[in-house]
Amino acid sequence: MAQSDKSLPTLASELWEMVVAYAKQETVDPLKRLGRFLRYGVPGALLFGTGLVLLAVGGLRALQTETGSRFTGNWSWAPYAILLVVSAGVAAWSARAVSANKRKGR
Repeated sequence: MAQSDKSLPTLASELWEMVVAYAKQETVDPLKRLGRFLRYGVPGALLFGTGLVLLAVGGLRALQTETGSRFTGNWSWAPYAILLVVSAGVAAWSARAVSANKRKGR
């Protein structure tokens, strides 16, 4: 077993510095990552979600008004079904992209 030439106060000082550095690493770094997520992720998700809803409503109105009499009468439900399928596809694509990023460890 190797003997250290350092005195007890020096060892205590080094131990204190290591504890402080470890505490900063385990508390400050995750808080910085959380702050970055809150600063960019949440507003981006809200804007992206609002944009998708507006795009879906615009697509629905376009299907209802620009297709003539094709989606009238018994087929009046078709634009809603089309938008539901497209929205589900976008949601599935988004969920897949998020899970792919988690698998990569980002």
